[in-house]
Amino acid sequence: MNLHSNTESLATEFLAIASQFQLGSLDTESCHPLTRHLSDLVKTNIGQAVEVLRSVDLQALKCLLAKSDELSSLASSVQATLAKGNKVFLCGCGATGRLSLSLEVFCREGMVAPEFAERFIAFMAGGDTALVRSIEHFEDHPEFGARQLQELGFTDGDLLISTTEGGETPFVIGATLRAAELSTNAPWFLYCNPDDQLIRVAARSQQIIEDPHIRKINLSVGPMAISGSTRMQSSTVLMLGVGLTIAWANNPKKIRDELEYFIEFVTHADFSPLAFFIENEFQLYQENNYLTYSTNDYGITLLTDTTERSPTFSLIPFENLNVPTDPKSLCYLSVPTAPNPEAAWSYLLKRSPRTLEWEGFQHLTGYVRLNGFDISSQTCERRRTLSSSGQVHLFTVNRVEGNLEWSFAGEKAHWQTRSLPLLLEHTFLKLLLNIHSTLLMGKLNRYEGNLMTWVKPSNQKLIDRSARYVLELLRRQNITCYSYAEVVHAIFAERETLRPDEPIVLKVVARLVANKSI
Repeated sequence: MNLHSNTESLATEFLAIASQFQLGSLDTESCHPLTRHLSDLVKTNIGQAVEVLRSVDLQALKCLLAKSDELSSLASSVQATLAKGNKVFLCGCGATGRLSLSLEVFCREGMVAPEFAERFIAFMAGGDTALVRSIEHFEDHPEFGARQLQELGFTDGDLLISTTEGGETPFVIGATLRAAELSTNAPWFLYCNPDDQLIRVAARSQQIIEDPHIRKINLSVGPMAISGSTRMQSSTVLMLGVGLTIAWANNPKKIRDELEYFIEFVTHADFSPLAFFIENEFQLYQENNYLTYSTNDYGITLLTDTTERSPTFSLIPFENLNVPTDPKSLCYLSVPTAPNPEAAWSYLLKRSPRTLEWEGFQHLTGYVRLNGFDISSQTCERRRTLSSSGQVHLFTVNRVEGNLEWSFAGEKAHWQTRSLPLLLEHTFLKLLLNIHSTLLMGKLNRYEGNLMTWVKPSNQKLIDRSARYVLELLRRQNITCYSYAEVVHAIFAERETLRPDEPIVLKVVARLVANKSI
């Protein structure tokens, strides 16, 4: 089969099931009214752009506060599970997979009593290796979620807490349905879109929502600051919501108090230092230099933000040392206390990595693949040669005298986080990093207004999102002659020759505009 007929076939296959992934009417896919002009604002007034994003985060946190009673019910389930000697499993995909693994790390770092730490087991679509790069199309398979759950030893009496920002991820749904079959301890399913919207657009979501053997908590927070970028507000409320139920399983009434305290902290914290760091990281890239984020204290949270920039904004992902031809990522992570990759991953995860050695997938999900992402102390010297300046450019994020400190380009910023419990400290850092990286991407022209024009179509949902954005950008040029199917065929055609750092949405728009003028 030649290249043209192959892409035509793939596009036709997608269109046959496209109705299952046409999610444009969901809140999480909509445009937030406060950020419609964010890409322009970041170039004229970074400080104001920072405050706009803080306000969107605060809106989301207040929505979570309103659900504190429902979170108390989940906390009681966690407590009852532990009291019976059973385990609590945490499941997610992409951003929710990373937040699930983050919560397991926090448990091992002291968020729960030491005797319970080993009884929290998190997994994400693709295993630990997917922390760095999501495995293409893995999340589209519900049977993979069920298989990973079983292979981790889930059994009767154990509890599964599933998180999915959209409420429709097949992998997470598959794991949840299997947990309901295996355990009399009914699983929990947390998501961030209104029930009526999900039931209308996704039969798989309706199956979960209407299943009496699955307990649900709807944590809808409205549109994301960048349309569809659920790594932001949705994953924040899910991580914080589930984390608080774990931290306060023995005293659920404290959940509301902790949320109120955190909202006050975020409201009054000084976010103004972010402008300096955004501007200087942007300038570093403009000068063809490369950055290394360095931390001994916040590895999982820094890894999450830096790796999620790639699929969201079509940046080159972390290079793998086992693949010499891999192009180099603008930024990378270093854990300076770890002398080699094996030590670095064990240090970051607070346990030995759990990788998938499934036949046909080892090259994407296996242990060798994970260790090819060298986040050890060797990272700095390796990447020194990449920068035009021949220097190591370090952005350090550490805990100094109990407080959060950022240091980069000769400047330091401090936040008084000593008063925050571990979960809230990391959540606050997540907010800072999300704002930082999102506005940095705005300066790099990686979105238009608040539309994610550099989205990478790596699964069925993102193919649909790309098609919708192409149609919207064409509409803004008063071009309405193309159908959804024609756009999908154009996406598959462009995808065959797309480089890792190219914007498929914009390339397809250019292609279709050119075709119209012929």
